[in-house]
Amino acid sequence: MYSTVRTAVLDGISAIPIQVEVDISTGMPVFDMVGNLTSEVREAKERVKTALHSVGIVLPAKRITVNLSPANIKKTGTGFDLPIAVAVLTAMGVIDADSIKGCTLAGELNLNGEILPVSGILPIVFDEYNKGIGKFIIPKQNENEGRLVCGAKIFGISHLNDVIAQFDEAAFTCQKTGMAHELQMDEKYADFCDVNGQKFIKRACEVAAGGMHNILLVGPPGAGKTMIAERMPSILPPLSENERLELSKIYSICGLLDNDSSLRDSRPFRNPHYSVTQAALIGGGTRINPGEISLAHNGVLFLDELAEFKGGLLDLLRAPLEEHCIRLSRAGRNVTYPANFLLFGAMNPCSCGYYPDMQRCRCSEPTLRRYFDKVSQPIIDRIDICVEASPLSFEDINSTTSNESSADIRKRVMHCHELQKERFKGESFSYNSKISTDKLEKYCSLGSREKSYMENMFDKLGLTARTYHKILKVARTIADLDGCENIKTKHLNEAICYRSINEKFWGGAVS
Repeated sequence: MYSTVRTAVLDGISAIPIQVEVDISTGMPVFDMVGNLTSEVREAKERVKTALHSVGIVLPAKRITVNLSPANIKKTGTGFDLPIAVAVLTAMGVIDADSIKGCTLAGELNLNGEILPVSGILPIVFDEYNKGIGKFIIPKQNENEGRLVCGAKIFGISHLNDVIAQFDEAAFTCQKTGMAHELQMDEKYADFCDVNGQKFIKRACEVAAGGMHNILLVGPPGAGKTMIAERMPSILPPLSENERLELSKIYSICGLLDNDSSLRDSRPFRNPHYSVTQAALIGGGTRINPGEISLAHNGVLFLDELAEFKGGLLDLLRAPLEEHCIRLSRAGRNVTYPANFLLFGAMNPCSCGYYPDMQRCRCSEPTLRRYFDKVSQPIIDRIDICVEASPLSFEDINSTTSNESSADIRKRVMHCHELQKERFKGESFSYNSKISTDKLEKYCSLGSREKSYMENMFDKLGLTARTYHKILKVARTIADLDGCENIKTKHLNEAICYRSINEKFWGGAVS
């Protein structure tokens, strides 16, 4: 007796189809499972046997072999329990083999036959539906998540007995199909109108949001760095449909997607503590789960107290900041997760927090150098905007003048994004910060006057090629915010101002 059932395993945010094959033949009574399995998948044998016994199904005293094909793909997760149970029941003749054709199953089994929710249902249903699979049997608690895929027939099942009862063709006609999700309102982020003073920093944040540029604030305690960072998502435009879907897939894999018939509709703001581990920051672990940089995809990754992160941890961000994804390799398995985030860093200017005010700073020169060296130059090179957060004056703190709201800033940022989308039609990038080097001449061309100005600044400030390119990209964003088609000298000058802090804190040359 032989049967096969379709399921899927996650590879990054994509799903790879898996065939669960069951053969029941004569021989010594044994239940074997093969197919490159992790320990949690191998343990499915005991869960399936006990669950079948709980619903009154007696396994035959024969040799039962379960193969998860293809065998070259590592099988992880607990979602194979239900497909294995159904494949065994089909091989035994309890379920008609024709009724499971064109159907994908996923779910974890409790010992009493109850079906428990699993992570990653959204990418499984989405990818399998695009491969022509129309019917899905998934845990009841994952039903709304599966219904986010419009057109897919979703069966939310809570018990193994219900699965057996559902497998007749008439039942498929009365099930819910996936439907277009309802849009959620954006998360209520704090508003920029609460921030008194710091006009230069707020302008820098607007430029950063306009071109999705990475930004770093350096200033003493109490200057408002964290307060401003928490308001950054409030001035970013809404997510596009593709961005919502991609972000929701990541959160589904991590089990963080609410089962409420809606995709994640607001840009994420992730704020990991500086004691975060490598696996938690960039991803990894036994199952190679997404890390904070992937959970911040299409949103903001806020790293407070930048200099306090463990040695070498920040340097792991160098490749993701350039490639906008993270490639993880573990024991022959390679996984790629998206990691296209806006990095917002904040740090004190020194260990005591008061440099360069030498009247208050207690740090010696070697202490200052060790502190600055905690953030490597390659990381600073990948940050487009570096500005100093000055201490607030008494007048700023007690100002009664109304500040500009996030909604007003967001309108200008959204207009800037629309200009970029129109300009970059047909390109692989959508924002000024992502312009490839070979496209700089096309999109960031300078007039003779502007070229002469930058030639002078290049030699005077000792710019590197990477920093020069970043200045051009930031200047392009500033010109877009000003509604100018061509980059002017004033735009270049402002962009350079967003790099000059490097001379004060990182040893002479702006880079």
